[in-house]
Amino acid sequence: MLYFITAHQIVSLTGISFERKSIIGAVELTIVPNNEKVRIIRLNSKQCRIYRVLLNDVCEAEFVYFDPYLDISQGDVKTRSLDTISKNHLAAAQKTDPDVNAGELFIQIPPEGYHMIQEGRGLRICIEFSLENPQGGIHFVIPPTTEDDNQPNSAHMFTYAYENSTRLWFPCVDSFADPCTWKLEFTVDKHLTAVSCGELVEVVMTPDLRRKTFHYSLTVPVCAPNIALAVGPFEIYVDPHMHEVTHFCLPQLLPLLKNTVRYLHEAFEFLEETLSTRYPFTCYKQVFVDEADADISAYATMSIASVHLLHSIAIIDQTYITRTLMSRAIAEQFFGCFITSYRWSDTWLAKGIAEYLCGLFSRKCFGNNEYREWIQKELARVVKYEEKYGGIILDCSQPPAPLPVSSTNPSASSGKQQEIVHYFPIKSLHTVSPKYVEAMRRKAHLVIRMLEHRIGQELLIQVFNKQLALATNAAGTKIGLGLWSHLLISTNIFIKAIFTVTGKDMSVFMDQWVRTGGHAKFSLTSVFNRKRNTIELEVRQDFVNQRGVRKYNGPLFVQLQELDGTFKHTLQIENTVVKSDITCHSKSRRNKKKKIPLSTGEEVDMDLSAMDDSPVLWIRLDPEMILIRDLNIEQPDFQWQYQLRHERDVTAQFEAIKALEKYPTNATRSALTDTIESEQCFYKVRCEAAHCLTKVANQMVTQWSGPPAMLNIFRKFFGSFSAPHIIKQNNFANFQLYFLQKVIPVAMAGLRTSHGICPPEIMRFLFDLFKYNDNTRNHYSDVYYRSALVDALGNSITPVVSVALRGTPITSDSLSADAKLVLEEVTRLLNLEKHLPSYKYMVSVSCLKVIRKLQKCGHLPSLPKIYRCYAAYGQYLDLRIAAMECLVDFVKVDGRWEDLDHLITLLETDPDPAARHALAQLLIDNPPFTKESKSPRLDRLELVERLWRNMNNKLAYDTKLRCDMVDLYYALYGNKRPHCLQSAEMTNMYKELKEASNKKSSSSLTPLISSSIGTSAAVTTSHTVVTTHITTTAPTPPVDVKITHVSDSIEDSEHKFFPSANGNSNNNNSNISNNAKRTASEAFETTDDLAKIETNEEISAANEPIKNETYDGDGKLEVNASTSNDAYSATESKKLKNEIYEEDENSVTIVDVSESTIGRMDSSFDSTKPDNDFKHKLDNISKKKKKKDKKKHKHKHKHKHNKDKDKNKDERERKEKKDPSISRLQAKEATPETLSSADSSNSNSNPPFNFQ
Repeated sequence: MLYFITAHQIVSLTGISFERKSIIGAVELTIVPNNEKVRIIRLNSKQCRIYRVLLNDVCEAEFVYFDPYLDISQGDVKTRSLDTISKNHLAAAQKTDPDVNAGELFIQIPPEGYHMIQEGRGLRICIEFSLENPQGGIHFVIPPTTEDDNQPNSAHMFTYAYENSTRLWFPCVDSFADPCTWKLEFTVDKHLTAVSCGELVEVVMTPDLRRKTFHYSLTVPVCAPNIALAVGPFEIYVDPHMHEVTHFCLPQLLPLLKNTVRYLHEAFEFLEETLSTRYPFTCYKQVFVDEADADISAYATMSIASVHLLHSIAIIDQTYITRTLMSRAIAEQFFGCFITSYRWSDTWLAKGIAEYLCGLFSRKCFGNNEYREWIQKELARVVKYEEKYGGIILDCSQPPAPLPVSSTNPSASSGKQQEIVHYFPIKSLHTVSPKYVEAMRRKAHLVIRMLEHRIGQELLIQVFNKQLALATNAAGTKIGLGLWSHLLISTNIFIKAIFTVTGKDMSVFMDQWVRTGGHAKFSLTSVFNRKRNTIELEVRQDFVNQRGVRKYNGPLFVQLQELDGTFKHTLQIENTVVKSDITCHSKSRRNKKKKIPLSTGEEVDMDLSAMDDSPVLWIRLDPEMILIRDLNIEQPDFQWQYQLRHERDVTAQFEAIKALEKYPTNATRSALTDTIESEQCFYKVRCEAAHCLTKVANQMVTQWSGPPAMLNIFRKFFGSFSAPHIIKQNNFANFQLYFLQKVIPVAMAGLRTSHGICPPEIMRFLFDLFKYNDNTRNHYSDVYYRSALVDALGNSITPVVSVALRGTPITSDSLSADAKLVLEEVTRLLNLEKHLPSYKYMVSVSCLKVIRKLQKCGHLPSLPKIYRCYAAYGQYLDLRIAAMECLVDFVKVDGRWEDLDHLITLLETDPDPAARHALAQLLIDNPPFTKESKSPRLDRLELVERLWRNMNNKLAYDTKLRCDMVDLYYALYGNKRPHCLQSAEMTNMYKELKEASNKKSSSSLTPLISSSIGTSAAVTTSHTVVTTHITTTAPTPPVDVKITHVSDSIEDSEHKFFPSANGNSNNNNSNISNNAKRTASEAFETTDDLAKIETNEEISAANEPIKNETYDGDGKLEVNASTSNDAYSATESKKLKNEIYEEDENSVTIVDVSESTIGRMDSSFDSTKPDNDFKHKLDNISKKKKKKDKKKHKHKHKHKHNKDKDKNKDERERKEKKDPSISRLQAKEATPETLSSADSSNSNSNPPFNFQ
């Protein structure tokens, strides 16, 4: 239960400075305590400088600010493991979660306010704050100044937030579950306009007439995450169809704005009519800004959209995208802004319902085929994500109910649910991957669709209407009545609402699809039984152990298209293998011609000569996409061809096209060709068939006869009547033909001859398209068409095949004729774009990708300079992203460390948040290297440290990019510690040993590593464990050990694990012991300066205590020894193998240096100088061990004494024979060779020591 609830909040920003990128303001929260014992108020506030806190404008309260995000992994010993930071990341998120009464700002209520708390009266908390150079939450867009006086000043600012991140620009209770009323005041320069949530009450000029204050009032309770602000020199456009709707855009963009929003009123009308509820607020504002974090973000009564959504009436492709996004923002006004979620685990409902309503509008606006194709793609994206990263759990607040015990399903009796493990915590919104959030939104939409099929669309809409009615009634009441909880929705509330409206209990459904992650995966095979006239189906779930896949129990719909019609059947899936015999309603008559009735009711003529004895034409599984599933249906090629030709459902046609890629036959070629030519087919099906025909033709290249595939089709549709090889003037009035005209050249460019090159006819055809392209009389822009032609040139490029040119410098003379023509055309278009830029620089985007293709295929030198220029800040966003994509690909294939360093720097410092996020996604999808395929030239310590700093503390105010960094770290290194850390440690230690071995001296002091022999000094830094064993003999000079500070690249290494000078060593012993047991990948310093050993002065005795000095976190070990005797002027170091145990418990041999009591020890590195004393000692140890074992064995078998006495006697004998100066060694360790294979898992093998 929350300790208090917020009744009202006032936000007043009086100083918004574009020059300093700062704001100054104050907030006033009116809170109502729920607990009379409340003494501390916790609020959310990040990166704000708090000046003072006043209670009821009278008494000043003390406050404390603590943000755990500033250093997530405090005390980390440089494990650099993703598991470590994920655990700490979740802990930091929970420490500031307002849903559990936590926050960054702690306000102490003074004694004067105790009586108000006890009486339950409202308490007003006023907080004065400022914010300068924000790193998140607020974005200032300040274009570079120009000398052109006609250029308008378009500097503006706006707020953006990754879900609940309003705390980044003013103190609040940053929770979806704490709605309140609002009063918002913003003072700006007189030429600027402030747009915020609520209804504009008044605009007041300041006394000096230089600034004005905008007053907004929001009487409908909404939560803080749904508050936003935009300030700039906006042009204002009131919607002519709905005067409550106002649009804002930057200067000179008003014509584009008017065209873009001309159909927006239709979305309002559709949603109000569908939900039978009026729009819940009094107004709606839409602001288009530059450098927006997302394409569009919905807030209470307003949306902030990117200028990239604006388009003119001549643009076709962008219209679909913009209308869909704007309609989704309006749907989110109902569910997401008006009705919000109780907690993070309930956000799937608001997201899913809004997406569902958006889909209904898209179906009305663009048609049912477009809608079903979109659903199929959404389903495929969810399946792809879950199989790659793991199942998506929509509601993780409670586990699903145990599976029922079934006699037919014994595996269910265990009641164990599949455990979904991600590399990031899913219990907090601020720790999950942005990819996960996007996939969760898609899956939530699919789950709502599943509910629609179970209870019906009409009843589902009634459930929505009931929730909206309760919320509307509650919004008009005072907070004291306690009805504001109806403004919130949760999974349990939704289940109850469904039960109230329909009488159906959906708890089992929620357990199966909402509280459990994963999807079903089916394989279907069929056999026709001619004698019984039945089709024998077998449905298998063989992939239940695959990542993201789980076992499904329940009904599964099968649709059979027979000769006499379409018949639907239901299979009950209870086991992983289900067999069912379905009686056919018709008999085979392949020699008779008859009209075949389809599922739509129409009858068509079919050529049945390709059929076998089965009367089944094709089989479909789950045709309505009711389940979240992946399908693998096996049936003959002729059935797929029938399905493609005659099935009217576009999703079935897409399935058939995908399956026909595996059947390169003339019948498949004919079916695909007919589909492309058919004007009755959905245009996206025709486009997909063109790409499939390319693949089929390439597999049939030796059997292909006639002109290249699709050449005649294109000339038939778009060629001139008198000269078919010359294209007609563009006319895009028919949108289906427009999209087909774009796709066919791209598909044709993918054709290859038997030699693997693009046919010459295709190359001539493509260049003719550029030559004869004429758009003078077309009402629509041809920018996307020209971009597609450039993409086609890129598809035609094949790798260099000349062996003679390999290894020689690439010049213009060495280019092939086709490559030279492609390069000339691309260069011409790219230069033309400088003077006549196309819409969104689409042609330049394609040109950059073609240049990269030429580089990869060996036609051009692989250089990144051009991409760096286009990726720089100041270029158009789409052009920057295309250049970044080329840079990412270049780094993976040909790049050096400097190129990757450039990308990481861009990722860290670029001013545009959208560009940073896009670059992060590109690196995640196409990483420079992975944990499986390592790259020594790129996998460096510096990269690990930079990514770790960004995850740990550098991106404390940018949750989205921080989670992107976690995704990138996982793509590169996985969950465990990066392998390059251990490799670098081994290299550094070998380098030091090599340097030490080159220093010859006659000194008897020889540093060695020993597992447990001799007097030891264990040195533990914040991320290393270095064990040094030093023993000297009488004639050697004294040794002085000094530990000096070494600057570390990590800023958080402030924890000391070393014994201090005051002798308090118990805790230090524990720390050293724990660190000594760490794996070797954690046990060695990663920098080049691991240990510096020097000699100093004289040694008076063998057991001379070693001095120690203070150690400041990280250091170098210096052994200073100097003497007047020339014999001891230098030290001689011997190298010895020592085992390092990795995380998988497999050992690798490395070389190290340390000191030991046993003097010099020979190893494989220096076998020319045997040490007789050492061998003698080891021989003695071995003989004593064998003698003891022999005596023990003899005593055990010859005498039957009391076992307890024997045991005590053996222990007494071992104590008596133990040499105190030599550690216990096993018999197999008695030689230098076996010494290196000691088991590091033995805790006694390397005991900790203190500096005495």
